[in-house]
Amino acid sequence: MTLDVTWALGWVRGAATSIAEHREELVELDRQIGDGDHGTNLDRGFAAVVTRLDALAAPPATIGDVLKLVATTLMSQVGGASGPLYGTAFLRAARAADATALDAGAVVGLLEAALDGIVARGRAVPGEKTMVDAWAPAVAAAVEAADNGASAAAVLYAAGVAAESGAQATVPLVATKGRASYLGERSAGHLDPGARSSELILRAAADAANAA
Repeated sequence: MTLDVTWALGWVRGAATSIAEHREELVELDRQIGDGDHGTNLDRGFAAVVTRLDALAAPPATIGDVLKLVATTLMSQVGGASGPLYGTAFLRAARAADATALDAGAVVGLLEAALDGIVARGRAVPGEKTMVDAWAPAVAAAVEAADNGASAAAVLYAAGVAAESGAQATVPLVATKGRASYLGERSAGHLDPGARSSELILRAAADAANAA
């Protein structure tokens, strides 16, 4: 089983819906340890992505074309750190997914590229209470699933489950990167909003694959 452009479009639209549904949750999470705009900014960015998709004269030719549109839109529409971070993630993913269909191995490559983009842009490592704490275990789970012969959809499912666990694991951590790091020990006890939104986006990818 491979995933095609229809899947990519479903992923993006599903992510936009999920972010909109969890907007207030993300705002509150960010209010606790940041400046409170993560949900608002991300919702505005993904709404703009959907608007741009709806305005296209013809469907994107490749999965990479879809992800590049996401990247450029988020970079221009989303403020704070999340716009550049997610924008770079989707841009790297677009380069890795310049094809009309992806098998399990190619899905792993897409996820690895996205994580590499986040790390390169944010210079964060696991354990610092950032979105990397969701993405790193997601990629590791995807690699393991693919190595065990899982389908592309199953690889994404494994990534989504691991992202959820990784996001929840940020609760006891003390932030050492980003605005949350200003709180020091007081940042412990709160779920990182970037890790939570990463989980939602990865879950949307898996849901779209199941619907494909």
